[in-house]
Amino acid sequence: MQSSSDSLTPVIFVVYSQKVIASFRNKGLEALYFTGKTRRIGAEYVRKCVRILQALEVATQPQDMNIVGYRFQGLHGSPRRWSVRVTGSYRITFGWTGDHAQDVDFEDDH
Repeated sequence: MQSSSDSLTPVIFVVYSQKVIASFRNKGLEALYFTGKTRRIGAEYVRKCVRILQALEVATQPQDMNIVGYRFQGLHGSPRRWSVRVTGSYRITFGWTGDHAQDVDFEDDH
């Protein structure tokens, strides 16, 4: 048996996170990121887009997106951008500044 001196002490932790995705080019991805739903991206792509956005959220550098199945690749041009495959010809592309992904876009690469 527990005595009153062995009672549980409540502990409160403040949990917060800083958003790593700084900006969006595609309004559909932005809506999906902030609300969890969108009508601007086809339903067949939403699940994979959510997984990619979640991975971007915890990434600390672009190379963190080099995950099996994402077909991560650097793109040519300036400013520097990267892409990961959603499906078929659709990709999510993004730039990187400091600790933040920026200008995240949903593109058809054909």
